[in-house]
Amino acid sequence: MNVIAAAGDVSPGLLGFVVVAALGFALFLLIKSMNKQISKIEVPHEADLDEAGSEPAGQGKGRAAGDGAR
Repeated sequence: MNVIAAAGDVSPGLLGFVVVAALGFALFLLIKSMNKQISKIEVPHEADLDEAGSEPAGQGKGRAAGDGAR
């Protein structure tokens, strides 16, 4: 039984595979970079947070609550 494809049938072929593979590889690199950047973030411990809360006003907070970015 021979099945002949109609003239309008189109398959993604090699080009479709290459595009999907390139997107997958780019996603892999982005996730790897994101994990590297996230690992650089230092999360303060509870003891550090307690010390920051006991500082006099204006020394450890940076900007006052009323000062908005302009």
